Amino acid sequence: MHAAPASRPLLALLIRLGAIGALATMSALIKLAAERGIHLLEIMFWRQFITIPMALGWVMATSGIGALATRRPGTHFLRGLYGTIGMVLNFAAVILLPLAEATTINFTVPIWAVLLSIVLLKENVGVWRWSAVLLGFAGILVIAQPGSGHFPLHGALVALGGAFMIALISIQIADLNRTDKPLTIVFYFALFSAPLSALSLPFVMTAHDAGGWLLLLGIGLAGSAGQLLLTAALRFGKVASVIVMDYSGLFWATLYGWLLFATLPPASTWLGVPLIVAAGLIIAWREHRLTRPDERDIARAEGT
Repeated sequence: MHAAPASRPLLALLIRLGAIGALATMSALIKLAAERGIHLLEIMFWRQFITIPMALGWVMATSGIGALATRRPGTHFLRGLYGTIGMVLNFAAVILLPLAEATTINFTVPIWAVLLSIVLLKENVGVWRWSAVLLGFAGILVIAQPGSGHFPLHGALVALGGAFMIALISIQIADLNRTDKPLTIVFYFALFSAPLSALSLPFVMTAHDAGGWLLLLGIGLAGSAGQLLLTAALRFGKVASVIVMDYSGLFWATLYGWLLFATLPPASTWLGVPLIVAAGLIIAWREHRLTRPDERDIARAEGT
């Protein structure tokens, strides 16, 4: 069993920033692949399958295959099952919605984390975090504008479901990080989820030209890098501390949307974004306050 990693908040922030850039690139490539007619489930399979030889090659060239040993295969399998569901929802959201809107709705992860803390951890949530939850969902309503036809309402619901799964999976990853290394967690996620996706291949797989295969390879590489960095960030810092870096994803989504798909977010998106971002920042601030040692305890510990 590995010792619990030391907290390195600045490193965690930088790693998370890189992860968000890699995952934003993956999302843009997924949308391009879907526009070529490649099925969502096939995209998922190659996204995960490519990770397996990458991880094996890395450990064999460095620390040896023993680095992938784990005492928690059942927990990894459950993470793979939840992760597969999460991928279906998040990949579908990217395909159904403009990139900027799909990314913005993804910012509701901290809001779902608060609700999960009530249900799973039986935490008492005060006025600050409840206010943030309401503020965040108000932002979703501003962006989605139900009934306006701005974009598919079912796409927004799918994106919300994907954000919920990310919040749930973050709890699993934080738990696995106590005992296993980031590469081990990423490897077993791919090992368990790729066969689940492969069950659909006889029904959805089609022939691809060179451009299609390059897109699938790029999705696998960017996704693997993003997943590894995302997991590593949670190894060195708390979710509440690093979540602020996720908002950089809107820059990448807007840039890719403009360059690759000739779309820019409408005014309603820019009105809703500050509400959702503010909700996330309030939750992150409150989590930091709740986990910060009391100044008097610090003084006593230092003998002053």
